[in-house]
Amino acid sequence: MAQPDNQSKRFFESLSGAGKSIAVLTSGGDAQGMNAAVRAVVRMGIYVGAKVYFIREGYQGMVDGGEENIKEASWESVSSMLQMGGTVIGSARCKEFRSHEGRLKAAHNLVQRGITNLCVIGGDGSLTGANLFREEWSGLLEELVQQGLIDEDAVQKYSALHIVGMVGSIDNDFCGTDMTIGTDSALHRIIEVVDAIMTTAQSHQRTFVLEVMGRHCGYLALVSALACGADWVLIPEMPPEDGWEEKMCQKLSANRAGMKRLNIIIVAEGAIDCNNKPITTDHVKDLVVRCLGFDTRVTILGHVQRGGTPSAFDRILASRMGVEAVIALLETTANTPACVVSLCGNQAVRLPLMECVQMTQEVQKAMDEKKFEEAVKLRGRSFENNLKTYKLLAHRKLESELPHSNFNIAVLNVGAPAAGMNAAVRSAVRVGISEGHKMFAVNDGFEGFYKGQIKEIKWADVGGWTGQGGSLLGTKRTLPAKHVEKIAEQMRAHNINALLVIGGFEALECLLQLYEARSSYEEFCIPMCMLPATISNNVPGTDLSIGADTALNSIVETCDRIKQSASGTKRRVFIIETMGGYCGYLASVGGLAAGADAAYIYEEPFDIRDLQSNVEHLTEKMKGAIQRGLVLRNENSNENYTTDFIYQLYSEEGRGVFDCRKNVLGHMQQGGAPSPFDRNFGTKISAKAMLWLTKKMNETFRQGRVFANTEDTCCLLGMRRRALVFQPVVQLKDETDFVHRIPKEQWWLKLRPLMKILAKYKTSYDVSDSGQLEHVVRNIQPKESDPSGAM
Repeated sequence: MAQPDNQSKRFFESLSGAGKSIAVLTSGGDAQGMNAAVRAVVRMGIYVGAKVYFIREGYQGMVDGGEENIKEASWESVSSMLQMGGTVIGSARCKEFRSHEGRLKAAHNLVQRGITNLCVIGGDGSLTGANLFREEWSGLLEELVQQGLIDEDAVQKYSALHIVGMVGSIDNDFCGTDMTIGTDSALHRIIEVVDAIMTTAQSHQRTFVLEVMGRHCGYLALVSALACGADWVLIPEMPPEDGWEEKMCQKLSANRAGMKRLNIIIVAEGAIDCNNKPITTDHVKDLVVRCLGFDTRVTILGHVQRGGTPSAFDRILASRMGVEAVIALLETTANTPACVVSLCGNQAVRLPLMECVQMTQEVQKAMDEKKFEEAVKLRGRSFENNLKTYKLLAHRKLESELPHSNFNIAVLNVGAPAAGMNAAVRSAVRVGISEGHKMFAVNDGFEGFYKGQIKEIKWADVGGWTGQGGSLLGTKRTLPAKHVEKIAEQMRAHNINALLVIGGFEALECLLQLYEARSSYEEFCIPMCMLPATISNNVPGTDLSIGADTALNSIVETCDRIKQSASGTKRRVFIIETMGGYCGYLASVGGLAAGADAAYIYEEPFDIRDLQSNVEHLTEKMKGAIQRGLVLRNENSNENYTTDFIYQLYSEEGRGVFDCRKNVLGHMQQGGAPSPFDRNFGTKISAKAMLWLTKKMNETFRQGRVFANTEDTCCLLGMRRRALVFQPVVQLKDETDFVHRIPKEQWWLKLRPLMKILAKYKTSYDVSDSGQLEHVVRNIQPKESDPSGAM
């Protein structure tokens, strides 16, 4: 691997952890992904030269002390942790730490080992306790001197305690971050159960009432309701008005009358009515049985939501946060307030810990005072955006309530199928109808368009589409350039006033061709919007595409199984080929999530010396306690260094130390039910796009027709760092490598050094984009361009 240049070397010297000791603990409830965070803290800490310690059983272990509870961590001690749920270093509630005497014991135990840097992974209670400990630190040391337990030199040497927090909580109830570690995995568990229940409910025409966790926060219930298209959701932040029982039963009855064979009602465990009375699943069930006579069952998911392996999202989030936490600890000074590493859109940020805690406490205060709108705003942009989207989609308006727009909008899929496309189409159709438009579905992309495969699509036609993989409309790679005249005829025939195109790189090319065709055909002088949907995540203008998260989870699950197959066997290295065309996103980010030793991609050229270096690295690794290696290769990373070539090279060079196996993952990466993230992301950005198209049609309506010919009426909606942004497609041309079908600059390349560092390679790591301390107030102000809590 390339050696760090001089500038990078100066960076490593400035961030040297030599002589420093860092301790990591998990406290409060467990959450999937905590182990990935612990692993990242340990390996990044060791990487920069610090001593790193595990504190077992949370604050209880800190108070009890002893070799078993506070133990130095080694590189190997965190191997094979990435895919494990819960927390392997244990977590416990500790009453003793809440007392002054308990914190005095804890301080003594830390000073004995020279630990003055704490990385705390937990909820708001755990982080509040850590901050109090930090504030009392100098006083605790003085008490220890008076008791003769430490000397004055120790007080001088260990004068300040530095703390960085990471939020591990499946409830996503901590203000200041779009997502907490464990939330996405909990959504995976919920959606797996809901998908399974829907098949049996459909068979028997049943109603299911599901209770999900969320005593004080309805995030899991709200997002899972969005992700499965639930008929009704009950959450603490949106208590139903008086008479809700009748409205709910009317909706359930109407859905059954519309040939829907099942109903799903999701209830957060902390759901309340407008009088602050709890709403239980049994109450909801009795209501449905009494009023409608429907066969109704209750399922309480309970702690299954906190179990299982962490999702790809949580592994990446936790790894990024763990590395960021170590950097924050090394950069902190005596005057730096305790901070928490958070996620804002797609960017890691540092926020003052107590500002976040106070904001979280203000949410509960607002709830207690029945100021529910204020509570929703305090929850942050991600929660507020989810709630707005749910309200848009949940309740079908009566014909008399609909605005009458006389606008027709066509929606189609272009390129290869990607999980989440159907959720985006469903959202577009229902938001469009709610806005008073006529919605038209085009089958088989632009090929179907010029052949006239266009028909009106109604509200009920997209029922149950959210959880379906692939593309139910059908999708083709055909570009419109050769067929513009026929497409223009069809647009004229159906009076199409706006176009929503959902797809990958081909969709971008399609919109560019249609934009250019405006000069010849007035039919294309209408608002047009593209939503990026491709597993390759190779569309310029967006950090994320619909479908990429599902593909990542497929890759990570397969890697976990493949690595497990070597358990108990001799030392083995697996070479795995991923899809992605010339874009190395799946190989790189999948490698980070699966704990790969190397990932070969087109964007980072490699030669035989790099391959040899990787083999030597794995040979050295295999001589120790670690017995498995994992290497990912993007399908088009190099035309000569093929998967077969790399497999044969590794087999030959590793002879006598390890053997090799190879696996080409193929189209399984495109298949399967969409992940909760892709369902939610597709639903939200599609709703946002439809509102934008409505606005543009109204703005450009002149003399009885829509006429839009400016750049800003032909846009791609994508996530850029912290926000969802509409960008004119013509402005994206300069950012695009059309030969290799990738953006010229790709944000995720900055994650590659993390994968290498966590695999024990010496490499340069750019901290210019590292999180800087900000104030939480700025991050909770609602913005028009709202990020969707993303990786």
